[in-house]
Amino acid sequence: MGEKSGQKRSYILECARRVFAEKGFRDVTMQDIVVASNISRGGLYLHFNRVEDIFTAVLKGDQETSGGDSADSLPDEASVSDILALFMKEQKKEILRKKNSLTIAIYEYYFYLNYKKRKIPPKENIIKQQFETGVLILENLIRDGIQTGEFYCEDPRGMAGNIMYTLEGLKISARTLNISEAAIDKELLYIMQGLILE
Repeated sequence: MGEKSGQKRSYILECARRVFAEKGFRDVTMQDIVVASNISRGGLYLHFNRVEDIFTAVLKGDQETSGGDSADSLPDEASVSDILALFMKEQKKEILRKKNSLTIAIYEYYFYLNYKKRKIPPKENIIKQQFETGVLILENLIRDGIQTGEFYCEDPRGMAGNIMYTLEGLKISARTLNISEAAIDKELLYIMQGLILE
């Protein structure tokens, strides 16, 4: 793919991401993306055949650009508790994020695939990969905290999975139940209190 073609593809994905964040996955059409990107239908079809293809490309792009920028703000002597607190702070930002969030679209997409009885190979299941990456990060943090004497936990892997399920539940609850920031803080505090040795 040439540089100009790559730039146009990136531009389409940027515009499409805004459409998905606004409308979810289910209600988006190719025409919506044509209008948002101001690219002809033929120009769009040069790069993508279906809305589903565009959405998976948006998800892959998000996955590639998500990084640990906030980890750079930690001092070198940061404790494991500090790192876990930063991780929770980042999760809270995502839970509360209303604008430009793909949470609803992501769940609609996976419900759609389930409805169509289409299996996604584990290597292509982005939501599963993100979840498992979160579990791995948390498991390693918990193990490090146990070694430093900051945390107590008999089953780091199980606790990490439990925390990720809680965080996913909070993401959905923030959009469906309108839970307050204070309620989210309380849940995150329970997580921290369940690990930290007094």
